[in-house]
Amino acid sequence: MHPAIKLRHIRAFLDIAANGALSSVARTQGISQPALSRTLAELEDLLGLALFRRERRRLVLTEQGALFRHHATIGLRALEEGVAALNPALGDSIRVGILPTAATRLFPRVAIRFRALQPQTTLKIETGPHAYLLDLLRNGGIEMMVGRMPDPQDMAGLRFTHLYEEDVVLVARTGHPMADRPVAELLQAVPVILPPDGALIRRKADDYLAMLGLPTLRPAVETVALAVGRGLLAASDAVWFISRGVVAEELARGEMIALPTGVRFLSGAVGITQVQTGQAQTGIDLLLRLCAEEAALP
Repeated sequence: MHPAIKLRHIRAFLDIAANGALSSVARTQGISQPALSRTLAELEDLLGLALFRRERRRLVLTEQGALFRHHATIGLRALEEGVAALNPALGDSIRVGILPTAATRLFPRVAIRFRALQPQTTLKIETGPHAYLLDLLRNGGIEMMVGRMPDPQDMAGLRFTHLYEEDVVLVARTGHPMADRPVAELLQAVPVILPPDGALIRRKADDYLAMLGLPTLRPAVETVALAVGRGLLAASDAVWFISRGVVAEELARGEMIALPTGVRFLSGAVGITQVQTGQAQTGIDLLLRLCAEEAALP
């Protein structure tokens, strides 16, 4: 590696790759945009190739840039783990991204068991939209992501460990006055809550609406947040398309009901997504095992 390449070059590159915009990265790093541009230009000069191309107002990784990000992420993570290993008394930590489908039932049970087995390690949990967590994963901000399987075009450099299949359900409050009506009729008569456009399960819900002849149905609210959806259903006749895992406890307690959709294509894979490193990591390997064991439970 060229001796003039510094850690600041690598951090700047990874932040720009995750964000796509110089201005916001410069604000986050507390430097001027021209200074950040110079840092990126220095790195590209030292490597002898372009890491980004400009598309409209965003910076998008070139093929060489994507390859470099993969290795830079692994290298930076290894350095951080080395620094942490010098201070064992401070304990260790694992950064995990949790999508809504695993946040209410699966991962809390995993976290409790993990704490009992490895109390010196802190689990640092990130939540948010799928695209946000995927960027964090590629940029080294998290070490694993638990939830729906990414789209095939997003899987380059990643590996997915399958845990189980989970369907998208149409739920309503218990005692809903139209629960026995045909779904197409129901959806046109009451407020409908859909996942946001960026959610993986939104496309499944849209496909189902199109199959019913309702491709232009306009949702009253878009959310995958349990607290919001639960409150809306309890206070109205609204219905909600959501991953079963998000509302599993409410369904088990009888607070919500799942309305029959009559289709199978609303199902999808849930599991763990990681960057392909080929390195054994004790804490993460334990999390993988616990996730698999909890997913196998009824």
